[in-house]
Amino acid sequence: MESLEQDAHITGHETPSRWSGLAVRAVSAIVLALVFAMALWKGGWIFTWFAIIAALMMMREWNTLTEREGALWRFSGLFYVSIPCASLIWLREVQMSDAPAAGIPLVLYVVLSVAATDIGAYFSGRQFGRHKLAPALSPNKTWEGLGGGMLAAGIIGGCCQFYTPYPASILHGALLSMLLAVLAQGGDLFESYLKRRAGVKDSGTLIPGHGGLLDRIDGLIFTLPLFAVLVALSGRVM
Repeated sequence: MESLEQDAHITGHETPSRWSGLAVRAVSAIVLALVFAMALWKGGWIFTWFAIIAALMMMREWNTLTEREGALWRFSGLFYVSIPCASLIWLREVQMSDAPAAGIPLVLYVVLSVAATDIGAYFSGRQFGRHKLAPALSPNKTWEGLGGGMLAAGIIGGCCQFYTPYPASILHGALLSMLLAVLAQGGDLFESYLKRRAGVKDSGTLIPGHGGLLDRIDGLIFTLPLFAVLVALSGRVM
């Protein structure tokens, strides 16, 4: 997510509000969240096909972003897209010895952690952002935004312990969410790198106010595989 307001045109234009576009982004995010929540609740083949369709959309965006790259770079998109989607499908079906229906809370934990990261980074970056995080990749992201994203993720991760079987404690949940926040920002920066190489602002136009699907879930692409591995290694999966 962007964390600083865009530069204003000085002549003949009013300076845009730092919160301009927030309403469109919020509505789009709510609609997307509702569709995702319905598919997650249904599970089974509905959720599987939801993930597959999302993967196909992301591959289309990847191909557009890398159309001027070599064959190897373009082929790597299969792994970039399919591994997180496979991780998501697997997590939804996870059963634990002490939580037979662990899939939904596990998916919600990682999704809410990344969403909290985006929201925390957005607001703290726009309000307090002064020191650029990686200006060569994304000139609008700041260290203050990263800190706000980590803090928000930590709070949400700790609260998630009240309903999710993993992580095993409030502290563990908060710390793991903060780690996922760092990875999510890494995914955001990598997406910015791809768009900079392609010379485009967004990966697509699917979601008003956000751009393409890759723009919206770039943080999950980096975090889902790691979280799935941690769950698998927890020794509690049936």
